[in-house]
Amino acid sequence: MVTELSVNTAGQGLYDFTSALGAVVRDSGITEGLCSILVRHTSASLTIQENADPSARRDLENWLNRLVPEYDSLYTHTMEGSDDMPAHIKAALTATTLSIPVIGGQLALGTWQGVYLWEHRHGNNRRHVVVHIGE
Repeated sequence: MVTELSVNTAGQGLYDFTSALGAVVRDSGITEGLCSILVRHTSASLTIQENADPSARRDLENWLNRLVPEYDSLYTHTMEGSDDMPAHIKAALTATTLSIPVIGGQLALGTWQGVYLWEHRHGNNRRHVVVHIGE
């Protein structure tokens, strides 16, 4: 089964879409298998991360922004703004695909894990995530 989810973003940060992804898994009727997801963009990524304390997500965002700063004089890909090339680098350093086992018709996530789209651009975006669930 293949479908697509949309995740609306309002600037840089981690956007939890665990519930929407879990609903797709439940609706698929597949009880044992694998859920594979792909973000269809080059300036956003995916991660499984802490879902209890938002400070962990803020720390990740701050750390990545320090690692990949805007306005670096080495960047030549700057036509779309100061956040564009850093967003591409961040997506390259993180993950654009994830695979999560499905057990008992549910994502086999740990107690404190959530699935996030990691937006690397400042503006508002509608990001698309392809979801494949197979046995």
